[in-house]
Amino acid sequence: MIDLAEDRPSTPLFRLGAQPIALTAAALLLLIAGVASIAIWRAYTGTAPETDRVVASRQLQARTAQASEQLVEKTKGLEATQQESIDQLQVVQDQLQTMKRLMAAQQADTKRLSEQVATLNESIDGLRQSFASARATDVEAPTVTRRKPVRHRVHASARKRSRG
Repeated sequence: MIDLAEDRPSTPLFRLGAQPIALTAAALLLLIAGVASIAIWRAYTGTAPETDRVVASRQLQARTAQASEQLVEKTKGLEATQQESIDQLQVVQDQLQTMKRLMAAQQADTKRLSEQVATLNESIDGLRQSFASARATDVEAPTVTRRKPVRHRVHASARKRSRG
């Protein structure tokens, strides 16, 4: 008879495959050893990565909340500053309007006074012309001037001397 066992090559891996219980037991031992080493490492260091992550996330939330509060405060400060600027601008605009009105009134007064001065100059020119024409007629027709009697002149000079 022919022996079938001789046709198969004998390797150690092939023998492990033939015994599935031993293979499962070895895998289970490796898994338990890994879990145990992780537990020992966490116990030795005293911290767990999950708690570190929770602490880090809480710190991040606290920083975010603080940053949000700071942004709200700065926004309120900016709003107040903006409102003050708007109020100041409104005051300046009101002052500008007042100055424009005053300037318009002053220009109107200046125009009115210029017209009055022009009218006065025309009146003065008219008076000069009438005075010049009156003199011209006086020169052409000499008038007889009466002299005061001597007696009145003496009294007048005496009065001047007594006052001085």
